[in-house]
Amino acid sequence: MNNRLINWFKFASPQSFYPLAGRMIPWFWALTAAFGVAGLWISFFVAPTDAQQGEGYRIIFIHVPASWMSMFIYCIMAGWAGLGLVFNTRLSGMMASALAPTGALMAFLSLWTGALWGKPMWGAWWVWDARLTSELILFFLYIGFIALQAAIDDPRRADKAGAILALVGVVNVPIIYFSVKWWNTLHQGSTINLTKAPSMAQTMLWGMLLMALCFWMYSIAVALMRARAIILERETHTEWVKQLDEVKS
Repeated sequence: MNNRLINWFKFASPQSFYPLAGRMIPWFWALTAAFGVAGLWISFFVAPTDAQQGEGYRIIFIHVPASWMSMFIYCIMAGWAGLGLVFNTRLSGMMASALAPTGALMAFLSLWTGALWGKPMWGAWWVWDARLTSELILFFLYIGFIALQAAIDDPRRADKAGAILALVGVVNVPIIYFSVKWWNTLHQGSTINLTKAPSMAQTMLWGMLLMALCFWMYSIAVALMRARAIILERETHTEWVKQLDEVKS
C-alpha cells in the first residue's frame, strides 16, 4: 500500500504530471465527443416537448449542466488552491490557475442561457433574483481570481493571493445551491434531488445527465491542456523542460 501511495505522490511533481496529462487528454476529448453527441441527440430530438414551456425549455440541457459545472469547478479550484497554500506545492497552484478560465466560461454560459430562458418565462432578461445574483457573484469571483494572479509577477505569490480569494469565495457556492430554499425566488427549485424522484421525464433526465458528463469531460480536458501550458511556462528554466524543447526541435 505504501509503495502505491509513493507512486501516486510522484505525480505531484510538474515533471511527472506533464506526460501523464498528455496521455489523458485524448481520452477526455473522446469522452466529451461521445457524451456530447448522445446528450444533444436525446435533448433536442428524443426528449418530449414540455407541456407548459414548449420547445423553449430545451435550453436547460445547456443551462443546468453549465450551472452545475460552474459551482463544481470553483470547489475543485479552491481545493487545489488550499492544498497549495498549506503544502506549498507548485502543481496545486498551477491546477487552480488552469481551472479558473473554464469555470468562468461555465458561469458565463449559465448566466446567458438563464437570460435566454428567463425572457420568455419571466418577461425579462434579468431580475435580481437570489440565485441569479449569487451566480453573477461567482462569475466575478472567477474573474477576480484570474485578474489577481495576472497582476502579480511572481507566480508563487500570485498562487498564494489567489488561494486566499478562492477559499474566501467558496462560501458563495452553498448560497447559490440553497438560495431557492432560503428565499422566495423566481427561479424554480432543483429538478434533480438526491432524496426525491426526479420531476421530469426519463428522456429529459438522461439528456441532462449526458450533457453534464460532456461538460465535465470537456472541463477536465481543457484544464489538463492549460495545466501543461502553465507547467512549460513556469518550469522553462528547469533542465527537463530544456531537454523537452530540444527533443521537439
